[in-house]
Amino acid sequence: MAELDDQFETTDSGASTTYPMQCSALRKNGFVMLKSRPCKIVEMSTSKTGKHGHAKVHMVGIDIFSNKKYEDICPSTHNMDVPNVKREDLQLIAISDDSFLTLMTESGDLREDLKVPEGELGEQLRLDFDSGKDLLCTVLKACGEECVIAIKTNTALDK
Repeated sequence: MAELDDQFETTDSGASTTYPMQCSALRKNGFVMLKSRPCKIVEMSTSKTGKHGHAKVHMVGIDIFSNKKYEDICPSTHNMDVPNVKREDLQLIAISDDSFLTLMTESGDLREDLKVPEGELGEQLRLDFDSGKDLLCTVLKACGEECVIAIKTNTALDK
């Protein structure tokens, strides 16, 4: 009998990055995939049923990573993909010279794979860190992408 010698490179649970949800069940401030991008719904309107019998849902969403605006129209009875979005607060330990963040998870593991966000948030993060503040970075993860979307001062009592 031949010996099995399979090697697997990934060790995730095999869970999908999205799940289906009926258009009519989606809500404002929820998440949805628009043009294959994970978006937060900022506007929604439903049209009346037309002569072909389907009410249409018009959605406007903002990409959660790039802040670009996307729109889509879908029959209310059809399914749309909803991204599995995970939010996590990580403690900021250091900022490297090449703009990578050193973040500590709740379990004490260090991560050095996220860059300083661009724009005002990145500038504020650098200013607060340089002034000696203990910061928590809110990291949003969806569809294999992740980025820092917010920062706040760490108010934990174990200082």
